[in-house]
Amino acid sequence: MSRRLRWVLLCAAGVLAAGGLTWWLWPSPSPAPEPLARQYLDVNACLLTDDQGVAGSAATPVWAGMQDASVASRVRVQFLPVSGAQTTDNALTFLASLAQSRCGLVFAAGDLPVAAVIQGAQRFPGVRFVVVGHRTGAANVSTVDASGPAEIRSAVRGLVAALAPASPGTG
Repeated sequence: MSRRLRWVLLCAAGVLAAGGLTWWLWPSPSPAPEPLARQYLDVNACLLTDDQGVAGSAATPVWAGMQDASVASRVRVQFLPVSGAQTTDNALTFLASLAQSRCGLVFAAGDLPVAAVIQGAQRFPGVRFVVVGHRTGAANVSTVDASGPAEIRSAVRGLVAALAPASPGTG
């Protein structure tokens, strides 16, 4: 074998060895990062409040219970304050908005939102409503006892968490 052929073969072997070593030592791709946004279920629970929003004394324990359940069950929660005139007629438009926006459960906390549910629940027989501290005769309206903020929060947490479908193997 000629000296030139040996030199070409030796260079080719060196290039192949360097390429193989580079491929072997190349870092593997890192796993995809976890999503930064919380992944929610396609289930909503909604709260109708007066113009004070969730800062109002009647809405605070309800909203806290809804948030507790959302963290535990990944049910999406939202609230809608009645803006403008604080009348039942005006509140009924906000109630209709929630009833038609795929809320699995609509809570009402405070005198004005509860009055809107009492007057308007029959218009939305397929929607489940929950009022705090008031009894109604409507078939689609439930009541949470308003004995205290801790009890309201706990009851609401249970109702919202029940919206989440049971995981396989848990039932």
